Amino acid sequence: MPKNLLPKKRAPSKKPLLNIKEVAKFYQMGDNTVKALDGISIDITEGHFIAIMGPSGSGKSTAMNIVGSLDTPTKGNVTLQKENIASLTESQLAQLRGKTIGFIFQSFNLIPNLTAKENIMLPQLFQDTPLHERSARADHLLELVELHDRGDHYPNQLSGGQQQRVAIARSLANDPDIILADEPTGNLDTHTGEIVMEFLQKLNNEGKTVIMVTHDPDLAKLHAKTTYWLKDGKVDKITKRKGRK
Repeated sequence: MPKNLLPKKRAPSKKPLLNIKEVAKFYQMGDNTVKALDGISIDITEGHFIAIMGPSGSGKSTAMNIVGSLDTPTKGNVTLQKENIASLTESQLAQLRGKTIGFIFQSFNLIPNLTAKENIMLPQLFQDTPLHERSARADHLLELVELHDRGDHYPNQLSGGQQQRVAIARSLANDPDIILADEPTGNLDTHTGEIVMEFLQKLNNEGKTVIMVTHDPDLAKLHAKTTYWLKDGKVDKITKRKGRK
């Protein structure tokens, strides 16, 4: 593993990045109202490692969509980088989301007809980054995740662990403040999953804010400073790990 995944940064300022206040998300199913989220509040500051946990049906997938600004709440407020997302157009929100949040998905979500390098370059295209900068940044990130010799490979030519490392590199393409990881080890064997979590932990140690959505209490216990436990669309409890910086 490389010594540094990111350029050396100053210590996090603990500035607020994301605030979710009394957020609810309701869906109408015929005559029934499904309360996927029912008044959750989460505060995320710079440099934090947060886990959002819960069993199937707890609301954690909906919470991930809200945290990632992929969906808007039925009630409550979501503030991302001091911007109320409800006040933004979809174009404005997409730009803010693209600059602020890097996504890592359980199923990798790599585009199959693009090479590893092209997958990493793609988020930068949406931020109007010049081609030569996109290419250089992708090469740098491939080296950081130890895949510099796989840049011209397509996803189906890579192992699951390699695909997830490409996904990590892609999440860093626009140097976002927040890395949002949805079940990042869910499709990996134990050893490969540990390698991926080492990357995420190193990113956090070097100043990135990490939000991990998971059903695995061991991952949360080992890596997260604060864990929000969801049950029936509500925050059932909040646990904090002592001794974490």
